[in-house]
Amino acid sequence: MEAALISPAKATVFGIPTVIFSLIIPIVGVGIFTYIIALRLKPMVKACPDPRLNRPAHRFFKMIKYAVGQYRHPRYMDAGIIHIIIFAGFVILSLRSITIVMSGLSSSFVLPRMGGISGQIYLVLKDVAETFVLLACLAALYRRIVIKPERYAVPAKYGKEHTREAVLVLLLIIGLVTCDMLFEGSRAAAEIQKGFKTEILVPITGTWLAAHVLTVVPVHTLQNLHLGAYFTHEIIFFFFLCFLPLGKHFHVLTSLPNVFFMKLDKGTVKPVKWGVEDEDLDELESFGVKKFEDFTWKHMLDFYSCADCGRCSDNCPANAVGRPLSPRFISIKCRDYSFNKYPLIGKPANNRSLIGHVLEEDEIWSCTTCGACEQECPLFIEYIDKIIDIRRGMVDEGMVPQSLQKPLRAIEKRGNPYGKMEKKRGDWTKDLPEDFNVKILGKNGTADTLYFVDSVTSYDDRIQEIGRAAARFLDAAGIDFGILGPAERDSGHEVKRFGEEMLFQDLRDRNTDAILNSGAKNIITTDPHTFNALKNDYKGIPPVEHISRTIINAVTWGNIRLKHIENPGKIYTYHDPCYLGRHNNLYDDPRKAIDAIPGIKRIEMEGNCRDRSFCCGGGGLMLFYEPIEEKRMSQVRVEMAKQAGANVMVTACPFCMVNIEDAIKTSGLEGEMEAIDLVELIERHMIID
Repeated sequence: MEAALISPAKATVFGIPTVIFSLIIPIVGVGIFTYIIALRLKPMVKACPDPRLNRPAHRFFKMIKYAVGQYRHPRYMDAGIIHIIIFAGFVILSLRSITIVMSGLSSSFVLPRMGGISGQIYLVLKDVAETFVLLACLAALYRRIVIKPERYAVPAKYGKEHTREAVLVLLLIIGLVTCDMLFEGSRAAAEIQKGFKTEILVPITGTWLAAHVLTVVPVHTLQNLHLGAYFTHEIIFFFFLCFLPLGKHFHVLTSLPNVFFMKLDKGTVKPVKWGVEDEDLDELESFGVKKFEDFTWKHMLDFYSCADCGRCSDNCPANAVGRPLSPRFISIKCRDYSFNKYPLIGKPANNRSLIGHVLEEDEIWSCTTCGACEQECPLFIEYIDKIIDIRRGMVDEGMVPQSLQKPLRAIEKRGNPYGKMEKKRGDWTKDLPEDFNVKILGKNGTADTLYFVDSVTSYDDRIQEIGRAAARFLDAAGIDFGILGPAERDSGHEVKRFGEEMLFQDLRDRNTDAILNSGAKNIITTDPHTFNALKNDYKGIPPVEHISRTIINAVTWGNIRLKHIENPGKIYTYHDPCYLGRHNNLYDDPRKAIDAIPGIKRIEMEGNCRDRSFCCGGGGLMLFYEPIEEKRMSQVRVEMAKQAGANVMVTACPFCMVNIEDAIKTSGLEGEMEAIDLVELIERHMIID
């Protein structure tokens, strides 16, 4: 059957067969793309190992859910919907791109199983997808140029704006879909003019509109438009392909593998070096990240995968209060550093050291490891492990903030950051009633349950009240428990996350021996940091649970009964501690425990609760750190609770309690707001027979 227009595979221009151009453009494009990718892989080949092939089925499911299904994108609804439409359109149009390239070489080319009805269905779907992609790109342009969301802004200290690159890519996508609409529309218009049978045109789509507008255009002009649209599409397509690895849009290619190789276990910290056992660490010449190649290949892939969407920094509490940290720019600066150190053409632009030139010391120490950035990132970029690895390198070089040196030395010498005597670790129990005897396990008794108290609850005068409330609760619930007393050392949770790996291992080993010698069968703690350390950083110890779960069990089983709320006029809200919530997914237990009190009124800090909780800025050694900031995180958090309409903040973390109570005082809200720990609240409302 005669074709309405001559295809690019059979046409000629000035006597030159256009099939030559159809062959040259892909060869050149693929060649340049391969060259660029080879150079982008060069630093990854030199990088440290990082095993990421465990649990492949689970990884595949995560990739389908988050990378293909775009599960996290609607957390920012407008931008998320736009991105989902563009992504879905790209997936649908990928087959079309292959077909267009091949149709320039063979006019009869058809993808396998895409002939007949299946091919017709796909063409209909393709037309609809192109139209939606075009509209989504126009909406994205409007957001970028007119609305300009604040999270896209680039502070002057981080360099130039990235809007131009985003706009260029959107225009390239618009060019791709528009060229295909004109390519198909010109052929359909010629078929209509010649009375040929046309393929199905979906009304109100771009191809349908192009076909109807072009029906008044002469056939010879349609022929030129047909060829022009085809080769313009080819040039844009291969330019776009080669442009992707040059900037933030590299994520178009790397997002799927980056999500597939994501970190599966929350709350954990990568070892100093994969494949090196703890007992062999002394043999390492260097700890942590000091030069770019000290990062793992996965962390380099993270740099390439950053979409520069700003969601991480938008949710980073350190960034919110003006600390010199923006997670987004850690990725961007390291990616730019990689591009400069491994340039596509010529010699390296620079070979500056990583710390002090690319990344600043204050920037790295400002992180609280709260995990808000990682929770929000749609591509599962890992920041905490990178920052801890960089800290390890800084500690190895002696670059430790002055305010942190004293507590670290105290932990090394006395097993606690306060520098207090080990024998006083159990003194908080002395203010309990005389007939209330807390057993010191391994010394004057045994028990099924170990209450691991940790340093802040053992030594801080205010937080000791939480320990006493926990002891009274455990006793009332009929739980046979004891403590380690002087044998207990700091859990080392923050020590590990501040990069002092060898000190952490000493603390861990001592505590492990004490725990095993106690004979306890299970462990309870009131501190989420302790809970996370024992659960994720220790090995070979009895199972550990946070006291919020213990409370739920005691109430459910009837071991304790709770009386009506003391002051029904107060409105309570719960502050999610980072290491209980985001790092261990324990959101419901504390809320159920609060709601178990009859008559209590609890509200949520909408938009700032559960996995979007705002870090209080505490956590272990952060209590001793003196960062540069415009406002304390805890003050921001108290304001959130007040704006929500609450006058009592409940938390389940002693560090949060320290910071929140301090924020209430420094914000001038004494008398208006108060804070209480979960176990204190429960203990206060227990019915004692």
